[in-house]
Amino acid sequence: MHRRMRWNLKRRGAAAALLLCTAAVWVLVAGRVPVADFDSASRAALRGPVGSPQLVSIEPLPMAEGEICEWMPASASYSEALFQQMAGSAPASTSGRTSVGIDRAPVRVIRDTYPTYSAIAQDAQTGDIFMQDENLFGIKVFDRLTNTPPSAAFSEPKRMLGGHNTKLEFNCGLYVDPKTGDIYSVNNDTTDMLVIFDRNAEGDVPPSRELKTPHGTYGIAVDEAKQEMYLTVEHVNSIVVYKKSAQGNEKPLRTIEGSKTQLEDPHGISLDTKNGLILVTNHGNAREGDTVKYGKFEPPSITVYPINAQGDVAPLRIIEGPKARLNWPAHLWVDEQRGEFYVANDADDSILVFGINDSGDVAPRRMIRGSKTQIKNPMGVFVDQKNDELWVSNMGNHRATVYARTANGDVAPKRVIRSAPPEKIAQAIGNPGAVGYDSKREEVLVPN
Repeated sequence: MHRRMRWNLKRRGAAAALLLCTAAVWVLVAGRVPVADFDSASRAALRGPVGSPQLVSIEPLPMAEGEICEWMPASASYSEALFQQMAGSAPASTSGRTSVGIDRAPVRVIRDTYPTYSAIAQDAQTGDIFMQDENLFGIKVFDRLTNTPPSAAFSEPKRMLGGHNTKLEFNCGLYVDPKTGDIYSVNNDTTDMLVIFDRNAEGDVPPSRELKTPHGTYGIAVDEAKQEMYLTVEHVNSIVVYKKSAQGNEKPLRTIEGSKTQLEDPHGISLDTKNGLILVTNHGNAREGDTVKYGKFEPPSITVYPINAQGDVAPLRIIEGPKARLNWPAHLWVDEQRGEFYVANDADDSILVFGINDSGDVAPRRMIRGSKTQIKNPMGVFVDQKNDELWVSNMGNHRATVYARTANGDVAPKRVIRSAPPEKIAQAIGNPGAVGYDSKREEVLVPN
């Protein structure tokens, strides 16, 4: 009797399973949704095979107050084309379809085809001027007395250094050894590398020496007496000090870093070896305490430290405030003989001159600023002591400008080295992280 009951249960289970299979087949056939069409139906709904990227839902943005870009609802034809494109570029599935790669030339390109100069230095032996080209990734060398005529498109350099083998990319800091003429170039972004070339290097040649550096290095200064090299590091708000001869993966001799230092996105750096000082320009992007998770914005500043400083050390003094006029201060240069220093004040289109002992909210001793100066987004600055001239590299107009060392106010330069036609405006494209389109104004928006 028990065997009969178990047999009946098995028969009923088999019948139930058969009934479910029959219902499933009816859904597929009578419902007119063939198995092969399930995947295409899923693609039409922007759902890809399991494991592939897929759009799950679309949520409208919340309404924002103030002026915003005009909202343009997608048309049916646009939506259909978009869906087809997304479906066509989906990864290959088990059904045997192949993916479609979209590889086509752009309709047009926005870029600057001329050099933009992020730093400037001089060979003390030859007098030649070295300019760091951050746009085309290279270094241009000019005769000191070059003066581009207003009618000329640009001046040709004596020689150029650049190309894949040089590893010059996003090069922003520059130093020329006063004795050997060796060229030191700091990378700020992609290669995390300080590269060194000999004095006569030209073309696409590999560096004679390389040093792996922290990500985001910017400025460079050298203490020749102690053979030590100082680099600023933007993203972690620090200064790293290496042996001047360091190469490969050598570690710093010491580091200046921490909340007490008040280093806030440090850029330019210069040394006053006579008085034993380090001077640093800061954009003002600060950490919240010692954490890297949170940040805050502070006013731009110049901070001063003992030359042997190490660790989390407070500055000896700070120049900061509205009277100082600091606005994205970039490279700076110390004149030890006269006890003053020069600041390339990028966003203010000016060169500021302070006393070495200045502190607090203090006005500069002198300022070169105005339409006659041809200064536009100055990044580099130095004084040619032998010829008593002040040199400035301008990232905003493809040129270097030269002034009397004591120049003040809205003064015209003594000479100009220009590397683009005079009417050419620099695109100033640095590291664009995204792109947007304002359909109301028909403008492309690029956070740079």
